[in-house]
Amino acid sequence: MRIGGAIVLLAVGAILAFAVTVNNSHGFNVNTIGVILMIAGGIWFLAELVVYGSHRREVVTPVAPVAPPPTTEYRY
Repeated sequence: MRIGGAIVLLAVGAILAFAVTVNNSHGFNVNTIGVILMIAGGIWFLAELVVYGSHRREVVTPVAPVAPPPTTEYRY
């Protein structure tokens, strides 16, 4: 999982940070874990863009050789 794993980590972190409310966590803050996961997912995403963004895929299609244009010679 390249960029997909980073996006999943960002999504899970956003869900934990913004959508989950816990009243009694006994020192374990779910919202803080969500922010940490979002930061880790963002760093992972940027690292993937740097590493794999520089690899260009180049498609080389073979070109048939072009025949020279026909010449007309006039002989008198």
